[in-house]
Amino acid sequence: MPFIHEHTGWPDFTWSDATLAAPLAAVRHRQGRLIGKLEALGFEIRDETGLSALTGDVVKSWAIEGEALDAREVRSSIARHLGLEAGGLPKATRNVDGIVELMLDATRECGRPLTAERLGAWHAALFPTGRSGLRRITVGGWRTAESGPMEVVSGPPGRERVHFEAPEADRVDVEMRRFIEWFNAPLATDPVIKAGVAHFWFLTIHPFEDGNGRIARAVADMSLARADATTQRFYSMSTQIEAERMEYYRRLERSQRGGLDVTAWLEWFLACMGRAIDSAEASLAATLRKADLWLRINRRPVSERQRGVINRLMDGFRGGLTSTRYARLAKCSHDTALRDVHELLGRRILLRNEGGGRSTSYRLGTLEEMREA
Repeated sequence: MPFIHEHTGWPDFTWSDATLAAPLAAVRHRQGRLIGKLEALGFEIRDETGLSALTGDVVKSWAIEGEALDAREVRSSIARHLGLEAGGLPKATRNVDGIVELMLDATRECGRPLTAERLGAWHAALFPTGRSGLRRITVGGWRTAESGPMEVVSGPPGRERVHFEAPEADRVDVEMRRFIEWFNAPLATDPVIKAGVAHFWFLTIHPFEDGNGRIARAVADMSLARADATTQRFYSMSTQIEAERMEYYRRLERSQRGGLDVTAWLEWFLACMGRAIDSAEASLAATLRKADLWLRINRRPVSERQRGVINRLMDGFRGGLTSTRYARLAKCSHDTALRDVHELLGRRILLRNEGGGRSTSYRLGTLEEMREA
């Protein structure tokens, strides 16, 4: 069976509006409900929700490709770029900063036209050394014939699965001109549908030697930011796609082997977006719990050192907090750590876990437990 880009009529995609009407209306309703909830809250809650969503978007977009980023570095970089507090977080590397700049350009500047130069700048931000791993690649420009056939694969080396082969390199410039013209044209369809089509179309062309999946997701996020009518991101498609990675690749493969009707792909895209919004609502609930905790704690403010450790606990610090770990997190002496812990225990901000002696560890108290102090 031919690949989709080999069909007569490419790239005139079709889909069934009747089939997509109900799932589109449902996801639009959930999208509006989430944004409505956030608009009713204060700036701090919106900033924290957006910061968490963007951090997840960046980290998980790389995880889909099998690359790990330090979430704390990513969060630090985003916070710095947006002028938000990044207390206690490590300074991001230049590589992470470049990645964050790409995502922020796609979402915060979603109203600007997409151009070949802009896409090239995004690509250069992904590969500042001009290499993908040990391999030198063309950076900031379309792939060339010298790079050989471009295949989308998944799986570990030696057990790769080929999902499709992209158009030949000599077609890329024309294909991308057509894609960019379509993307910048006035809306002829819902921007959420446009996001799904854009993601699929960009991946099909596969214009770069590497990084196509990450840039395709940034392009989709750009369209979704337009759909949300806000430059802040409150849900993360990349986080949800990473959670469903195997199904994501299966859907792409089936659609690449089908005809020009992409209804099935768009059905999955809408369902995935709905699940991303559901996850965002759960994260919002966690953020609100965190805000309530700080409201209680700030009745008698803690030190900056203590604040940094408490934030780490709120963000899901793994394992019990010991005085030794406290000293390491707060960058203070063991005696200072013991004094801090003792004070926080007195206010029931920290509570002892079961056990004692050298294995004594602590956890963050709940709002109800703090009220008992």
